[in-house]
Amino acid sequence: GYGRIVNITSTSVVTPIRGLGVSNTIRAAVANWARTLAVELAPYGITVNTVLPGFTRTARLAALFEGRANRSGTSVQEVEADALRTVPMGRLGGPEEIAAVVAFLASPAAGYLTGVNLPVDGGRLALG
Repeated sequence: GYGRIVNITSTSVVTPIRGLGVSNTIRAAVANWARTLAVELAPYGITVNTVLPGFTRTARLAALFEGRANRSGTSVQEVEADALRTVPMGRLGGPEEIAAVVAFLASPAAGYLTGVNLPVDGGRLALG
């Protein structure tokens, strides 16, 4: 009578990221699978939600920024600044901020929240 499934994908579920075709496709599939499960498992008290992190301060993002900088002949700082211009909050998210959202979704407090793709992206998707 109780359960929580929380997937973590990417904002690419809503807005595909250029050059990441396979990743965009797989992440969108996971998000739609989660919505399907949300409906099927709701009668059992199991919620299913997906967190869509935006630019988050991780080693993976640092590597992506470094690769972009190398390909474009610019600095990592310039690549990061370009990325941050697309984020209304003007900063990278912290892993702890993503974790806090996941903890909420896994808690009893989120018992009536299911089938949601929740952006945690500093407002980036709100720009359209």
